Amino acid sequence: MTSSEVIIKNKIGLHARPAAQFVKIAEVFESKIWIIKDGVKVNGKSILSLLTLAAEQGSSLVLQADGPDENEAIQALAKVLEEEGE
Repeated sequence: MTSSEVIIKNKIGLHARPAAQFVKIAEVFESKIWIIKDGVKVNGKSILSLLTLAAEQGSSLVLQADGPDENEAIQALAKVLEEEGE
């Protein structure tokens, strides 16, 4: 299992558009993906689960991936969360 801590930089947080982008990329990977915020762990391949985190700008999240492509998954998904966007 690989994990990485990331900070949300998008001005309006992990709202619908970046969450959808995150899930689209996460689904490409065979590894299981999770995001943890304030002790709550959700499936990183479920947009509804991501939105329940209410991750706003400045939120600290832990990405976890477990599987054959876990390192690549963490790198690609961390990039999505750290984009400044809007």
